[in-house]
Amino acid sequence: MIHQLRIYEIFEHNKAAFHQRFRDHAARIMRTYGFNIVSMWESKHNDRIEFVYLLEWNDEESMRSAWEKFRADEEWKEIKRLTSAQHGDLFGEIEDRVVIAL
Repeated sequence: MIHQLRIYEIFEHNKAAFHQRFRDHAARIMRTYGFNIVSMWESKHNDRIEFVYLLEWNDEESMRSAWEKFRADEEWKEIKRLTSAQHGDLFGEIEDRVVIAL
């Protein structure tokens, strides 16, 4: 079992749109590809707002495969296109960390 920590820089002026897109669309589509979202947070770090979530995976191969499928999903691509056109960029930098228990 491994965990994946995802940290997104989000912006005050459109963070509600980011959260709505993640809650209503991304999380739903992710579940169809085997994503297991353990927990989600919003944090502030070095004067920036972050959306942080933790995923649980059986192994790195299943993680990579699920991400490839999610990124290629046509519904997700269209949702990203529409929400970006309406709200602008919803996030900046992304940090991605695989965390393995010792």
